[in-house]
Amino acid sequence: MKLILIIEDEAEIAGYLRRGLTLEGYEVSVAEDGPAGLAAARETPPDLIVLDLMLPGMDGLEVARRLRSVSDVPIIILTARDAVQDRVTGLESGADDYLVKPFAFEELLARIRVQLRRRQSDRQNDVLRYDNLTMDTAAHDVRIGDRRVELTAKEYELLELFMRHPQQVLTRETIYDRVWGYDFGGESNIIEVYVRYLRQKLEANHESRLIHTVRGVGYILRENE
Repeated sequence: MKLILIIEDEAEIAGYLRRGLTLEGYEVSVAEDGPAGLAAARETPPDLIVLDLMLPGMDGLEVARRLRSVSDVPIIILTARDAVQDRVTGLESGADDYLVKPFAFEELLARIRVQLRRRQSDRQNDVLRYDNLTMDTAAHDVRIGDRRVELTAKEYELLELFMRHPQQVLTRETIYDRVWGYDFGGESNIIEVYVRYLRQKLEANHESRLIHTVRGVGYILRENE
C-alpha cells in the first residue's frame, strides 16, 4: 500500500483529503505544520507528499527544499497562490507538480497517480550510488567498489531501502513496513539479523561500515565519521 503524507494546516482540507485518499486505497498520514511534516517524512518515508505552501512553523517552499535535498519523493504543492511566479517558485523549490485551490479531488487523484507511475518507471532503471556502493536496479546488481555482492531477495530489498534514503534514520517500524510488510512484533530480531547479513557481505574485504545502528531508534546509511 502506497503511503501519502499530507502536510496541511487547514483541518477541514486535511480531513477531506485523508478520507478521499483512504477510500482510494492509499495509506495516509497528516502533519499540521512544516517542522512536523519534515519529521514525519524522516520517520516514515512516504511514497508521495501533498504539500500546502502557507504553513505555520516553516513555509511549504522551505519544506520542499529540505525534502528535496535528501529524497526524491514526489511532491505535489497544493495552494491558493495562483500567480505564474508562485508556480515557478514552487517548482524550482523541488516540487514535481502544482495544483491551485479550490481543486477537484479527481484532478488531484489523477496527478498523484501520474507521479507514482513516473516514480515507479524511473525506479525500474535506477542506478543508485552511495560512497563506493552501487546498485543497478534494472540488472539487480550490487557492487562495492569493483566487487560484486551477492544478495538474497530480502537483503536486496533492505539495502535498496537504505540507498533510497541515505543519511536518514530509518526506524524499525519503517523497515518492517517497507521490507516485510507486516509487524513481526516488538521482540522480533529479524531486522538485526538481516542488517548483520548485509554488513558481513558489504564488509567482506574489510571495507568501511556504511550501515550504522542508531541506538533505540533504527539504522542509517552513512559514511564513517
